[in-house]
Amino acid sequence: MKAKTKNGFAPKVCLKCNREFEWRKKWARDWERVKYCSERCKSSPR
Repeated sequence: MKAKTKNGFAPKVCLKCNREFEWRKKWARDWERVKYCSERCKSSPR
């Protein structure tokens, strides 16, 4: 199932867990640079 676009931004795939995640307001300024779905994925060693 494809995720819908939210506020005109296509969903991305997390580099660690390979899950799709959607645009969030707190990422509005940095959406182009967001690579991970959460802080947990960002800081995990794997």
